[in-house]
Amino acid sequence: MERWKGRVALVTGASVGIGAAVARALVQHGMKVVGCARNVDKIEKLAAECQSAGYSGTLIPYKCDLSCEEDILSMFSAIKTLHLGVDVCINNAGLAHNEPLLSGKTDGWKNMIDVNVLALSICTREAYQSMKERNVDDGHIININRMVPSADEHFYCATKYAVTALTEGLRQELREAKTHIRATCISPGIVETEFAFRHHNSDPEKAAAVYESIKCLKAQDIASAVTYVLGAPPHVQIGDVQMRPVEQKS
Repeated sequence: MERWKGRVALVTGASVGIGAAVARALVQHGMKVVGCARNVDKIEKLAAECQSAGYSGTLIPYKCDLSCEEDILSMFSAIKTLHLGVDVCINNAGLAHNEPLLSGKTDGWKNMIDVNVLALSICTREAYQSMKERNVDDGHIININRMVPSADEHFYCATKYAVTALTEGLRQELREAKTHIRATCISPGIVETEFAFRHHNSDPEKAAAVYESIKCLKAQDIASAVTYVLGAPPHVQIGDVQMRPVEQKS
């Protein structure tokens, strides 16, 4: 990770859970991290914690609604102005709505596509353009995915299959463009975060049961996977990381 000191990383969905753990880990390794979310209060608190801990990097909170392309483009413009550009893009933000295929609301489906697929693709495109215009040939784009299929959440799972396809397509396009920019997909199983509580917001007992049934992965486990793939030698591309709790059945 030594070569990433002082370089700029964007982490989407950095306010809680995996995104917050990844942002903290990259700041520990000396990176300038732009952490974005719709609500930046928790990122501001995390930034203060990182500073108090004496980490060599910095965390810069940025308010951004990833379902709005104009917000994303404004964020990249601000990063260019203040920090020259993005060297590492961690597409972590994602959401799930309980909208079944047979009875789900179209708005819920659209929101999942907007954030899980389109925002990821827009951030990827803008990060690549940022690297290209500065002749950055060692950048890295990492998509935080999930292991699918799931027993329910079928539309959400479809968006995650899309992330798998998009990551492989990205790798091929980067190779065809004759760059050495790397693309990685990290797909965890059950991670103990606030995700289930947001998804089952009307049934907190059901949400808690998701995490109590087995010893789950922690957000820090995924952050460790991120630093592992970033720290691989520049000629090594780790395309896909699948990780699940030992006790998880599928």
